[in-house]
Amino acid sequence: MLLWLAEYLAQYYSGFNVFQYITLRTILGALTSLMLALIIGPTLISYLGRFNVAQVVREDGPVTHLGKTGTPTMGGLLIIVSIAFSTLCWADLSNHYVLIVCLVTLAFGVIGYIDDYKKVVRRNPKGLSAKWKYIMQSVVGLGAAVYLYSSAHTQAETQLIFPFIKSFSLDLGWSYIVLAYFVIVGSSNGVNLTDGLDGLAILPAVMVAAALAIFSYAAGNVFIADYLGIPYVSGVGELCIFLGALVGAGLGFLWFNTYPAQVFMGDIGALALGAALGIVAIVIRQEIVLFIMGGVFVIETISVILQVGSYKLTGKRIFRMAPLHHHYELKGWPEPRVIVRFWIITFILVLIGLASLKIR
Repeated sequence: MLLWLAEYLAQYYSGFNVFQYITLRTILGALTSLMLALIIGPTLISYLGRFNVAQVVREDGPVTHLGKTGTPTMGGLLIIVSIAFSTLCWADLSNHYVLIVCLVTLAFGVIGYIDDYKKVVRRNPKGLSAKWKYIMQSVVGLGAAVYLYSSAHTQAETQLIFPFIKSFSLDLGWSYIVLAYFVIVGSSNGVNLTDGLDGLAILPAVMVAAALAIFSYAAGNVFIADYLGIPYVSGVGELCIFLGALVGAGLGFLWFNTYPAQVFMGDIGALALGAALGIVAIVIRQEIVLFIMGGVFVIETISVILQVGSYKLTGKRIFRMAPLHHHYELKGWPEPRVIVRFWIITFILVLIGLASLKIR
């Protein structure tokens, strides 16, 4: 909205043309969402606490988590509102990539809201059944994948790009839809599984989003894309504003979610954030890079798959508890140690992902 206003005012004063720069609007988007999250955060937390929208802690989990019972949850609403407001202010809303990314993020947020509502308001510890959650995620993920495939204008938009390899790509054809579907749904669930400790999921999501913003800017600039040897996708640079808003909103949420947390994200935030990272990676053709940078999310997901598979097949558990962060807690690691070490691992993985821009 503010971009359109700036374009109108530029007819009378050329200085408003500065708002055409993606870099400036990305910074403004990040600052807007950060300030909004910090401003409305205390009110939202108070509201959630007043209506007893509180965390229900698993009885079979680490004993140290019992003290978290009663902490307000569904704080992901703070992230979604901040991202939406900032994107509306600074992004080009006529850009179809911005629209599809926002719609997918909101749709997964709604799925998470239904799950959280059943858990904390209706007091159903199972929440939305795994079957219906997966069906709803699949409908949204598959719909987004089909739309992106049908709206692709160039071959580069449906090729699989391999990081660190300059002159090789794989034409996916219809299998692009399958890949896009699994990346969106898998990323969403990966972040959700990681969201089990104070601040554990949000900062890695912020770091990955910031790195994806760099990829997005490069992929949306024909000269930079050609220089770096990555696919040029017209219009994807505008996603920098969305990603900047995500970074700002995430940092604003972390202000309240850092150990010991005043509020938890809930599925409404975790599912939405994961889906956002997944669909952005699909659009800018960096699915494998997302797999690298989001390694913590991947490992957490694999730990659950291995734990469940091992128990069903052999009756034995591989880890003391899954997801993996609970395993280390039960080994005696203090919660802050687990959190910070997972942050450090993500930082290293993000740097490796960024290195693929030049090492090709």
